[in-house]
This record gives sequence, structure tokens and C-alpha cells, in this order.
Amino acid sequence: MPKRKETKKVTENAAVGSTANKSARMESIIPCTPTRTGKRTNYLSWDEYFMSVAFLSAQRSKDPNSQVGACVVNEDRKIVGIGYNGMPNGCSDDELPWSRNSEDELDTKYPYVCHAEMNAILNKNSVDLKGCCIYVALFPCNECTKLIIQAGIKEVIFYSDKYHSQPTCKASRRLLDLAGVNYRQFRPERTKIVLDFTCIDAPPPKPRLSVSSP
Repeated sequence: MPKRKETKKVTENAAVGSTANKSARMESIIPCTPTRTGKRTNYLSWDEYFMSVAFLSAQRSKDPNSQVGACVVNEDRKIVGIGYNGMPNGCSDDELPWSRNSEDELDTKYPYVCHAEMNAILNKNSVDLKGCCIYVALFPCNECTKLIIQAGIKEVIFYSDKYHSQPTCKASRRLLDLAGVNYRQFRPERTKIVLDFTCIDAPPPKPRLSVSSP
């Protein structure tokens, strides 16, 4: 009889141990919760977003030498105008020249092409552009600057100032200063933004799981 009791006790202890081990294993498997509960941190800033729109619109340009885009944004951070450099509406860009140099100026693009800033302003979907800002890939020339001032735009954000020393850009800065229009160079936090159309069909990332200690 004592042996039977001892055997029974050993069996009960083994069962308890088995249950405890099973419970520990279950605790390590079941209480798993996603740790990624915060928002994305690598999203575009407003400046990056609007300048990216300007650069994207530039891809519509048929100019073989310079593709420039512009984006007009109101005080509520709403886009109210987009444009890129190209020939005027109704004028065949197959019949007009795209050359930068020629003995005859009429055989170059300059007498005909509309700059991105001009098109963005004329393509506006707002009653007026007073108080707006304009994002543009290149610092505006003097002719576009006149339109910017006359439209009531209060700030110019540009990416490249590679024509800084040219008379047209010097005249632009003089006009902007006299008119009280702010201008600043865009300083990106990243060098490129890649558009991947296939990523929208990719499966969502699996959540990283946290495992409770037994």
C-alpha cells in the first residue's frame, strides 16, 4: 500500500509538472501583440511633398533639355495650380523648335515656350492666388517673376539656382525684393523619392510580435 501511495504522489507531481510546462509554453505563444502601434516616421514633409509634385509634373514636359515643373499652394496647404514648361495650347510642339542654340533666334525654343511658373499660374483652379506660395524646380526668370508678383503670390520656394549670376535671375531677385515677396531655396532631407506602382499590391508587412516571458 505505501508503494501505491508513493506511486500515486509521483504521478500527481508529474501531472502538475506537465501542466505547468504546457501552461508556460502556451503563455509564450498566445499573448502576442503587434509592437508597431505608432504612425510612420518617414513620411514626406509639406515642402518635400509639394516640391515632389513640381518635379513629377516636370515629367510631362517635352523639352529635351530642361524639364521644369511648378506647383502653387494656398494658405490651407491645398494645391491650386500645377504647370510644366511647354508650348502654348493649340500650337503643335512637333512644328515648333526645341533647340537652345541657333543662328536665328526664331529657330530656338525661347520665343515660343511657356515656362512652368506661367502655366501653373494660368492653370489655377482658384479665384485668385493672393497669399499663395509657389514651388518650382528652378529659380524663376524675370518674366515669370512678374507674373508671380502680379498674381499676389507671397513666397517662392525653388530647388536649383544654377542661373544665379545671369541677368534674368538678378532682375528677378531685385523685383522680388522690391515687391516684398519672400524666396528661399528648398533643402531636401533626401536626395530622391521613388514611385513604385507595384507596392500598392504588395501584402502588408507582418507585425513584429512581442512574446511574454513564462
